[in-house]
Amino acid sequence: MGLITLALFMFFTCSYAERNGPIQTFVIPHSHMDVGWVYTIQESMHAYAGNVYTSVTEELTRNKQRKFIAVEQEFFRLWWDSVATDKHRQQVRQLLKEGRLEFIIGGQVMQDEAVTDLDDDILQLTEGHGFLYETFGVRPRFSWHVDPFGASATTPVLFALAGFHAHLISRIDYDLKDDMQENRKLQFVWRGSPSLREQQEIFTHTMDQFSYCTPSNLPFSNSSGFYWNGVAVFPDPPKNGVYPNMSLPVTKETLRPYAETMVRNIQQRAAWFRTNHVLWPWGCDKQFYNSSVQFANMDPLVNYINQNSKEFGVTVQYATLSEYFQAVHQTNLTWEVRGNEDFLPYSSEPFQAWTGFFTSRNVLKGVARKASSKLKAAETLFTQYRVSYPDGPVPKEEALQKLKALRWAVSEVQHHDGITGTESPKVANMYMEHLTQAMMGVDELLAALFILPQGLDTVGDSDASGQNSIPMDLEQHIVVYNPLAWNTTAVINVTVTFPMATVFDDQGQPVPAQIQGSAESNTTYDLFIVVDLGGLQHRKYLVRFSEKPCEEGPECGLTHQAWVVPFERQNVSKWLKTGRRLLPVLNECYKIKLDQDTNLLHSITDRQAMRTVTVSQDFWEYQVNGDVSAGPISDNYVFSANSSAVRAYKAIGLEIVPGKVITEIRQYFYREETDEVYSFSVTTRVPQGFPRGRPLCHRLEQSYSLGPLAVNTEVVLRTRTGLKNNRTLFTDDNGYQMMKRPYRPFVDNIIARNYYPMVRTAYIEDDSSRLVLLSERAHGVSSQAEGELEVMLHRRLWNNQLWNLGYNLTLNDSSVVRPSLWMTLGSLAATPSLHQREALELQHRPVVMPIDRPQKAWRRREHGMGAPLRPVVLPDNLHLLTLCVPGWAYSSNHTLHLRSIGKRDTGTTQPDYNRVLMRIMHLYETGVDPVLSQPVTINIKEVLQSVGEVRVLEERSLTGTWDISDLRRWEWKTSESPENGGQRSSVGTGGDFNVTILPKEIRTFFVSFKLK
Repeated sequence: MGLITLALFMFFTCSYAERNGPIQTFVIPHSHMDVGWVYTIQESMHAYAGNVYTSVTEELTRNKQRKFIAVEQEFFRLWWDSVATDKHRQQVRQLLKEGRLEFIIGGQVMQDEAVTDLDDDILQLTEGHGFLYETFGVRPRFSWHVDPFGASATTPVLFALAGFHAHLISRIDYDLKDDMQENRKLQFVWRGSPSLREQQEIFTHTMDQFSYCTPSNLPFSNSSGFYWNGVAVFPDPPKNGVYPNMSLPVTKETLRPYAETMVRNIQQRAAWFRTNHVLWPWGCDKQFYNSSVQFANMDPLVNYINQNSKEFGVTVQYATLSEYFQAVHQTNLTWEVRGNEDFLPYSSEPFQAWTGFFTSRNVLKGVARKASSKLKAAETLFTQYRVSYPDGPVPKEEALQKLKALRWAVSEVQHHDGITGTESPKVANMYMEHLTQAMMGVDELLAALFILPQGLDTVGDSDASGQNSIPMDLEQHIVVYNPLAWNTTAVINVTVTFPMATVFDDQGQPVPAQIQGSAESNTTYDLFIVVDLGGLQHRKYLVRFSEKPCEEGPECGLTHQAWVVPFERQNVSKWLKTGRRLLPVLNECYKIKLDQDTNLLHSITDRQAMRTVTVSQDFWEYQVNGDVSAGPISDNYVFSANSSAVRAYKAIGLEIVPGKVITEIRQYFYREETDEVYSFSVTTRVPQGFPRGRPLCHRLEQSYSLGPLAVNTEVVLRTRTGLKNNRTLFTDDNGYQMMKRPYRPFVDNIIARNYYPMVRTAYIEDDSSRLVLLSERAHGVSSQAEGELEVMLHRRLWNNQLWNLGYNLTLNDSSVVRPSLWMTLGSLAATPSLHQREALELQHRPVVMPIDRPQKAWRRREHGMGAPLRPVVLPDNLHLLTLCVPGWAYSSNHTLHLRSIGKRDTGTTQPDYNRVLMRIMHLYETGVDPVLSQPVTINIKEVLQSVGEVRVLEERSLTGTWDISDLRRWEWKTSESPENGGQRSSVGTGGDFNVTILPKEIRTFFVSFKLK
């Protein structure tokens, strides 16, 4: 040891021995196992993940002092089901009983926090918790969010609702972490929701600069420190057990240097926290696949430090996370309160703003959300089916298996290297394959649920006798299902191959429709149909086709034929005078003007507020660097803009399709004036004929097409307005709550560090008006200039950084992407009541399913289709977040469940097909709207009467594993006095089914129905 090192060592030892007494160190063994990222699930299970749980189980059983925390459930479940022996399973149960193996978080994955949706965050947590509780009777109480790229304010709220005592995060801005370390503010009580406040606050620990990995630098060795099992090898583990980069073994010669290195690090960390307890994570990515060598080296090191604790001023013990948090809690200190601020975006260095992943792999982000939406529709429909047809023709076992497959796939992709788009191409392909295969299974289930219960009793039934019948043109039947618990009017689009079609509802009445040539193909047509649907209601529609256009008259039904009106293409180079020829497009809510001198949008007038706002939209691109020797680069994670964006086109084409259901505005953007094929397009659909006050009237539906991009370009849709927003925008955290995002004047990397994630909603506003954009997938958004809102839609990157090349993480994404945004403009008073519901209607659009192909039919004139089912309808400020049959086979009584586990055979349990899981969420924050922000009281039995007769209602924790009356969370003393908020109502007692739901509450219930 050198003189300087010895002096530092003596300083730390003396100062901490005098100041706090011995530092109590909690060594927490763990392995960070990415459910994806560089290697597929199958590759990881084979190379190391399976060995982690096998060897950890065996080594903990050999020594009663050893402990371990298990985090991501997907790998554990795969191991439990396909690798673990009966002996391993018995050992796991014993280790859990002894508290030496501890499940942390308990979700399927360690989810991302920036680009995941609330629905999916809850789903993946519920899937993991359901397995753990059913199998072991354990319920995680702590989080370990060590690797997500930033921290959302929604996550601590969800963890509190799930019953967690404490939350742990790591990746926050480098400069903020430095400040928090210096001022010992890495621990605080987080009140993530401004409405729920202390009701769902949670103690939060921020990891210090060493994060979740053990310090790798050893001053006495060239090898990395404390990783005695080395680095995992792919695709096959080495047969001789010798791995690369194995640390020097602990011997008589290395024991003292190892101890001094560890103690110095412990003392350094202790200086950043208020108590004398130090959390020392022992592990990192892909560790403990050979636990015997790990523990064989750490055991003597722990013993040596404890034997010399007076000299070192440190004690060391193997620990679980709960033991660490319990020690901190018992200090009874008063903690600083953090409000609903989040830690987004995240920068690891001045030119390392992790804001690129908000948009990376746009196609995967879209498919993941589509799968989530399809899952919700299938869950709600199957639940209604189970209550109505408990012995119906759709096999319940097969149905539940299809739902479970999609639950698994949707949960899996929420991993922080999954939906983020930061994985390798083969892993992205794996996610896509799992999602698409599971969706195919659910499509089959939906078709069966629509058709089988009562048969295809449609207006297309054949009349074999031919009496009292007339021959018809080709006909097709479609079913449309509304997965939301609100009545809705929607316009659906069905692609057809006939120039004319008339539409009839299930009562045989004609339905308003519009048919026009498709913008995507010269051989197909878009058939827009106006559908009126009750909550959780499906209806059948008959579409009758004709080869001939229809002029006017009864044979046209209520179908309008619309025709394309082309306009002259405009070159940017000739934009000398603009705004001279303005073309209006009107509906009941807006007057939209297009500038024929540019073919761009010019302005929008809010006809209710009588205010005109200049609005234009076009495509710009950031041309970024891919050469590490030339400066900062962009990659899967990082967005690094070396200069401002440049216009991505030189000419614009314009077409308008005037209609009676929608008017369609088609804009085509060409990179070069002479290009015949456009590079980008915007299609804006303006609803027609819907009265003001109806959501459809205020909705401008936009869809985009862009790609393949040039390499090292990042394309944004830039919406420029006359709003004076001071470059401040608002974006949502996971679709749960809105966050104010003031423009921050950083010295370095100012463009990228002012990008934020948009999961469902982003808006800008001034004193009078608000412009809102709603999305069906995540994007990065920013307000780089006054009145601007730009959305990054697509990225294609390549760089020569060795780390990225080695792992194939360069994001050379050559796909064509087709995202959608809905735009709303209105007053500050009007828009809050619109965008909350509109965001959900975009995410969960009606499910449209053809149930046959166009075919010849004979129709009985007098034959009808029967009335649709009665709807399930909630008040406008409540949302039916979940209605499903989870299938868990555990008693809702915890004591009885633990007894049943003790008596259970090793075989699998039979699913419970009769228990229904329901969640209801209040959409509004306190004080946002004078009416919609109020608490709401509903009667659950009355709300669900069209589903079935509710017999029993039990309130549960967020993931269903706790009876809410039994759930107790630790209380933490804070520097702020609690406020008197609304009181949670009790339910299900004495036959009382009334529930009062407060602003932003999410209430979870088990519902038992009387089966029909």
